[in-house]
Amino acid sequence: MTLDIRKVTANIGAHVSGVDISKPLDEETYAALREALNVHKALVFDEVNLDDETHQAFVRHFGEVTTAHPTVASVDGAPNVLPVDSERGRAANHWHTDVTFVLNPPQATTLRSLTVPPYGGETLIASSAAAYRDLPEPLRLLADTLWAEHTNDYDYAVPDEALDEAQAAARAQFTSIKYRTVHPVVRVHPLTGERGLFIGGFAQRIVGLSVGESRRILDLLQSYVTRPENVLRHRWSENQLVIFDNRITQHYAIDNYDGAPRRLHRVTAAGDVPVGVEGKESHSIEGSAAHYTAVAA
Repeated sequence: MTLDIRKVTANIGAHVSGVDISKPLDEETYAALREALNVHKALVFDEVNLDDETHQAFVRHFGEVTTAHPTVASVDGAPNVLPVDSERGRAANHWHTDVTFVLNPPQATTLRSLTVPPYGGETLIASSAAAYRDLPEPLRLLADTLWAEHTNDYDYAVPDEALDEAQAAARAQFTSIKYRTVHPVVRVHPLTGERGLFIGGFAQRIVGLSVGESRRILDLLQSYVTRPENVLRHRWSENQLVIFDNRITQHYAIDNYDGAPRRLHRVTAAGDVPVGVEGKESHSIEGSAAHYTAVAA
């Protein structure tokens, strides 16, 4: 088979064909996919014919597989697979990079479609590298110096009293272990050297600034990430797999499909500790994720 990689948008996304990812990849094919992911940030595969076991096998080409999540339950019998299921809630309808509240968030996220709604349910994926390039020079110079505290313990803009019983239980589970980690606002990608804005929904405060000041700066930087030119809007079909580089993207699951069922399975590859422009690494304030992920070299 001949690998065919076609861009979907100018700044992010490519469609990949000519490879059967349900089978082991040879070194040449893996290297080509790794390079494509470095360049395009997100790759889409159709008709993948994967189950949970072969899904995990594909992800292991990119690195050690994490468990499903630091606090959220996995698929029954598959401790490394997270169900992304509308019946369990729709809390991913905010811009975020996966699990940035731990010291070493996943380096890559994969989502595989099982059940898709008849309309809606798209996943938006944004290039934080393109966002960084878009910043005017004064903002780039400022962002290069900033560090942000990321946490899983915040209100998601929904007060506790507005939650029903199931939503309250899900939030309690999500925050059953409290995490606080300080990451650079501008992360240097370990493979490409690219700089990207490493913020998103779990970034709650800029170190050294008040909450109000932090919010204004984070919102300003975030507005560059979510520019339409920097976003891939992926409309799901059944039996697809999407992989995106979690070190240099954000994503958002759109809640626009009424009460229809939507189910994906997520598997992530362990990541390294983020490094800022000056070569300094992130550091943890609260919460150990040793049960969730190893630290990638």
